[in-house]
Amino acid sequence: MRRYWKYVKPYLSAFIIGPIFMIVEVIGEVAMPLLLSKIIDEGIIGGRGASYIIAMGITMVVTALVMMAGGVGGAFFAVKASSGFANDLRKDLFRHIQKFSFNNIDQYNTGSLITRLTNDITQLQNMIQMIMRMALRAPGMLIGALIMAFALNPRLALVILCVMPLLAFAIYNIMRIAFPRFTAMQKKLDALNIATQENLTNIRVVKSFVREQFEEDKFKKANTDLKDSTLKAVKVIIFTMPLMMTAMNITTLAVVWFGGNQIIAGNMDTGVLTAFVNYVVQILISLMMVSMIILNSSRSLASARRINEIFNTEIDLTDESALHKDLSVQHGKIEFRGVCFKYYKNNEKWVLDNIDLVINPGETVGIIGSTGSGKSSLVQLIPRLYDADCGEVLVDDVNVMDYSLKNLRSGVGIVLQKNVLFSGTIRENLKWGDESADDDEMYRCAESAQAHGFISSFEAGYDTELGQGGVNLSGGQKQRLCIARALLKKPKILILDDSTSAVDTATEARIRESFRNTLKGTTKIIIAQRISSVIDADRIIVLDDGKIVGTGTHEELMKSCEAYSEIYYSQMDKKVTA
Repeated sequence: MRRYWKYVKPYLSAFIIGPIFMIVEVIGEVAMPLLLSKIIDEGIIGGRGASYIIAMGITMVVTALVMMAGGVGGAFFAVKASSGFANDLRKDLFRHIQKFSFNNIDQYNTGSLITRLTNDITQLQNMIQMIMRMALRAPGMLIGALIMAFALNPRLALVILCVMPLLAFAIYNIMRIAFPRFTAMQKKLDALNIATQENLTNIRVVKSFVREQFEEDKFKKANTDLKDSTLKAVKVIIFTMPLMMTAMNITTLAVVWFGGNQIIAGNMDTGVLTAFVNYVVQILISLMMVSMIILNSSRSLASARRINEIFNTEIDLTDESALHKDLSVQHGKIEFRGVCFKYYKNNEKWVLDNIDLVINPGETVGIIGSTGSGKSSLVQLIPRLYDADCGEVLVDDVNVMDYSLKNLRSGVGIVLQKNVLFSGTIRENLKWGDESADDDEMYRCAESAQAHGFISSFEAGYDTELGQGGVNLSGGQKQRLCIARALLKKPKILILDDSTSAVDTATEARIRESFRNTLKGTTKIIIAQRISSVIDADRIIVLDDGKIVGTGTHEELMKSCEAYSEIYYSQMDKKVTA
């Protein structure tokens, strides 16, 4: 609870004032039956006349208006406090997820993170709102009604005590059974969100492979599992609530029976019995409120535990111990010293094994190798998307772990294999590289990436709206926009991770030529499958099974590196065959 105090504190006044309003409503509810009994016993039966009845009626109307004001005020402050709490909690949870390393993110499914940011926090919000409206009202009504019932007729009030153990047993069952079932239900909701997200994100693949039926069956299973787990969870309510209602009705019937006999015997007034029945109903309703609070608390506690899992996830890649947080990348020199790396620490095999490599400022270096040789893993260590398990990576002769993450990544432009664009205009996407860039800078970068031409061909030009992920662009167009976005960042190090694979060779050649003319002071690392993409590089690094097996120019590698020549000739054979 200490963690959540920071989200309560800004709205502490609402958390205090809201329950006070609810107490006002409770006082009115407890007073109303007594006022009604006086009208019956003293005004009508006692013959005190119309003036007394009118006076008591006016008192009841005023009490009802005060109750209404208390109810409205309590509800308002409950909503204000709970929505503010949820808003601040959601912001902090999202901010925490943004700090996750790739390794942290790999521990959770995207659908599960979305559920925790939305549904789980909503459950906490609903719980707070319910507690603020009922936590004082329910026990207040219970205590007030019990006091009034015993004050009116102690013997008859004992009937109420007989049903209390049954209601306590029902509440105990709610606490014991509901929590694990609601936890399981939230996990099934995760699974449904994951299935939905995958389907909608990859809908084009689904349609191209005619897998609609398969996806429908998968969604149906996830949906059915959620339905079954929900039914299992709410069975607690299905069986408990009718039991409590039955107990309430039996108790009311018993009170009327015994009270009626006392009226016949002349030991009790009619108005007192009427008030007593109302107090019985209030007592039992308050107990049902308590059970509802416990039931919703069980679900919200399951959600709170899932939220705590995110907050308690140790972020394994930070710059807290960085020695040079104010330092920025100035030259673009890169060095790998005895670097070893693997994604899963229990794996015996290294993804990168004892890498030693120096890349000089302004140099253009190509990296080539078979699939799974470690090309992408190598360059992802430079901006600290992952950290090396042993050895060190240096930029400008400073260990990357000694930079602040912001300064290090600001100096490195990287275009990953998967081209990611966001909903919005082309202009908005490009300005991810530099929000303050003017149109001339944006046009120059787009021209260098060979993107200006096709952008200008659109009716809205740079203000063309992109669908989610840039679905209304071709693969080559998306790649060129991602390159232009990275160029606008003006990085000292530019990494292109197979980012021209969807571009024709002529366009790719023009991109390389523009790089030579406009990025002379920038260190360029080009990962490619095609040798033609790196053939003009100052140096080519050949990776095989996580190790450097060759380095040099194209001509040098053709003579000295068997792995490189095999790749070259296999690609030449394909061209000849084609």
